[in-house]
Amino acid sequence: MKLLVFYPYIPWPLDRGTYQRTFHLLKALARDHDVDFVALTEEEVTPEKRAVFEEFCRKVEFIPFEHPPWQRLFPQRLLNPLPSNVVHWQSARVAEQIGARIRQGAYDLVHICDLVLAPYALPHLAQTPFVVDRSRVDLQFQLMEHRTLDLPVRTRLLRWESYAKLWRYEKKVASKAALEVVCGPDDEKFIRRHVDREAPVMVVPNGVDLDYFQPDSVPDPRSAEPTVMFCGAMDYSPNVDALRWFFSEIHESLLRHVPEVRVLIVGKNPIKEVQAYAERQGVLVTGGVPDVRPYYRRSWIQMVPLRIGGGTRLKIVESLAVGTPVVSTTIGAQGLELRHGEDIFLADDPESFASGIASLLEDPALRDRLELAGIAVAKERFGWPAIGERLSQRYHDLIH
Repeated sequence: MKLLVFYPYIPWPLDRGTYQRTFHLLKALARDHDVDFVALTEEEVTPEKRAVFEEFCRKVEFIPFEHPPWQRLFPQRLLNPLPSNVVHWQSARVAEQIGARIRQGAYDLVHICDLVLAPYALPHLAQTPFVVDRSRVDLQFQLMEHRTLDLPVRTRLLRWESYAKLWRYEKKVASKAALEVVCGPDDEKFIRRHVDREAPVMVVPNGVDLDYFQPDSVPDPRSAEPTVMFCGAMDYSPNVDALRWFFSEIHESLLRHVPEVRVLIVGKNPIKEVQAYAERQGVLVTGGVPDVRPYYRRSWIQMVPLRIGGGTRLKIVESLAVGTPVVSTTIGAQGLELRHGEDIFLADDPESFASGIASLLEDPALRDRLELAGIAVAKERFGWPAIGERLSQRYHDLIH
């Protein structure tokens, strides 16, 4: 099959969870199909970066892109039927370039990443069907943010204006797409309950590069002090909210259980709120790091105190593959179908979360058992080649 794969960004380097997912799915599809890869970019692309994708794609094109200004509420935004987050990714020039490719009739299927690119594929349905890979379900994600975050009144009002439009657009895409690919069963359940009961949906869970994330890939020993890690982009609102909840409601209780505990916050672009946590007892904020594996291996456990769900949870499968046990909220681990007390520890209230971390820090036998179970389940279920092969076969079934 001949595929056009179109992304709103270039997923390289692999320093975000969404980049991990979209890069490895692209690579997996290119193993079985002739793939032309097109991506939007806001910066100059080096030959070295282009070469990463030319190694496995038939053709590679990066289209310069600049976001338009956010629309004013009146009259532009109120009169535009598209939700504002979708409008923010639209360009007449890009639409013509993508349309010219599709109109040639050279592709059996168009694979787009996320709802924001749907307007580029919808006009060409008569020519070529499209599939949308959802790194998160936009309506679900925004509603969870609305319920969880302390948003300013103006932001809440603007969001209410957008929700009805977003719901209608979600329904339109669900009815037109040949397939919606989502990260977990909770995403599928949301689409079927709130968007379109009959929508064609396939759950493609997140995976891990098992050659890179191995237990013995980094020789660093565990830290001498009990160390808890949190990993992720530190300008991403669910991660910021997770840390806010941890430090406001969990950290003090954990210190009472384990006074010598150390907390590592590892991830790019820490906002000021995140940077300020370094002033607390035993807390280190690293910012971006060239290789996250030494931090996984140094840590006794990883915590995932997420309260906003949907989308990728690559920090969990990476941690399991390396052999660092995980304590997570149920929302944080959604879609991975891990078993509490066997592959992972799950806790959804502050005291349970603190005591779950403390139990693992104080019980080396329990940590060892979860370490071995995590490595085993990562090898069995979360390798990218096997995950990509299932998606590739589904594409064959769609067209033939």
